[in-house]
Amino acid sequence: MDTQGIGQMLDLLRSTAAQATGDAAKPAETTAAGGGGFAQVLKNSIDQVNSAQKQAAQMAENLAAGNSDQNLHEVMVALQTASISFQEMVQVRNRLATAYQEVMNMQV
Repeated sequence: MDTQGIGQMLDLLRSTAAQATGDAAKPAETTAAGGGGFAQVLKNSIDQVNSAQKQAAQMAENLAAGNSDQNLHEVMVALQTASISFQEMVQVRNRLATAYQEVMNMQV
């Protein structure tokens, strides 16, 4: 059983959790320096989802082409990781849109 895919998924989840709680050193430094803050964290998360999808697609193409470097288990784990990451990103977008609508509907 290959633990590389599982390790990558765990690393992604840990980095996302660290960014969400503010424990990651880089986003904290960016905020302190007057940089993007929330926008930078959001962009980094979207970039991670994009790269996971591209990697999964490439792995699937390699498997379909008969490349012996890829096995079905690794490809399926990568595809599921990319799918879950995308679903998470969509949920965050939906929550942000709902929060924006609530703020806009507030009486001043």
